[in-house]
Amino acid sequence: MSDASRVLLGLGGCVDYEIELTAVVLEELITSYGIRSAELTKPPAVVGSERDLVVSILGYVARGGGGEHFVASAPALSTFAGRFSPRTTLGGTSVRAGLLLDRLGIASTLHLVTVNDDFRRLLPTGGDWFTSGTEDTFYPHLIVQFSQGLHVAAGDIAITSPFPNRLIYVNDPANDTMLLDDELGPRLAKAEVFLISGFNAMRDAALLDERLRVLRTHMEQLPPSAVTYFEDAAYHEPAFSARVRAALLDRIDVYGLNEDELQSYLGRTVDLLDPADVAAAVTELFTLIPAPAVVLHTKYWAAVFGARAGDYAEAVDAGIVTAATRYVHGDAMTVEDVEATRRRPRRPAAFADALEQQFDGPARVVGGFVLDVDNPTTVGLGDTFVGGFLSAIAGAHR
Repeated sequence: MSDASRVLLGLGGCVDYEIELTAVVLEELITSYGIRSAELTKPPAVVGSERDLVVSILGYVARGGGGEHFVASAPALSTFAGRFSPRTTLGGTSVRAGLLLDRLGIASTLHLVTVNDDFRRLLPTGGDWFTSGTEDTFYPHLIVQFSQGLHVAAGDIAITSPFPNRLIYVNDPANDTMLLDDELGPRLAKAEVFLISGFNAMRDAALLDERLRVLRTHMEQLPPSAVTYFEDAAYHEPAFSARVRAALLDRIDVYGLNEDELQSYLGRTVDLLDPADVAAAVTELFTLIPAPAVVLHTKYWAAVFGARAGDYAEAVDAGIVTAATRYVHGDAMTVEDVEATRRRPRRPAAFADALEQQFDGPARVVGGFVLDVDNPTTVGLGDTFVGGFLSAIAGAHR
């Protein structure tokens, strides 16, 4: 196991209650709450009750989409989770990336904002962690997974999910305030890789600006050779994403996001299998995110664009391989499973070649795998991609 101080992962983390949706429970709730199909096209702006939560979930199932939302009612989360058989895991991009790195034999250090007995039980023993929290806190996130082909029919609602996906619903004061520990700067002074994630959960503009100011101060201690990776997410207050970019973009080496975030920024659907449409979307994206390297990871492929694209092609491939392995094997994935995934057939190379030719600038596109899985894992795929990507960067810095 390598030195944990080399890789610092932040900034938050959480306990997750993972559930798998079933048609039976959803149909019962549709009937009992009197939910109508027209409501699914305009979900509630604020999730303040279990009924609102069900309407929100059904809208995503209908289009096979993924997302993340703040929930005003914490009891609604626990009530809904209790209707299934929730599995307790650890979540947050930094934590799941750290769990993956641990499986690959790379130790890391986690900056946390909340700790409890579940954390102490489930965190890997080979790494290190520190926390800004002064006492144990417990704010579980609801992670909703659904399969492709999930069919729900009740009242005037009849929907079938076209894709498998996952949803995240949150009421978490610790990640909402994102207090940074005073040790962060001194620990960054020893880091070779730094992951920034988690600001998407904040909902107070003034507090967000203050946290970003403090983070920049801590980052002054990073060695010049360190690689800083920023992973985007669905912001509970969408306008805040621009504040975060404005504060940090000049300190970010690699900016990562998925197709949901891409389409949200552009305000339109992007055909992920049309090279011309993707090239136009990425060109437009660069007006918002002119980072040295922008990593876009999707269900079909992943790519890196920008002046430094050539430096990170192998890291993109490592991310695709590890995410695909999790899709097939879930939390049980092993190093042997990762190696087996590498031998699976890939999607045809024609798309990757065409996109690299279409894009006006450096681009490296890596095709995904052909995966036919009865019960795939859709939770934590993006986080695992990040962990795989960072494993290649950490390996290069040894």
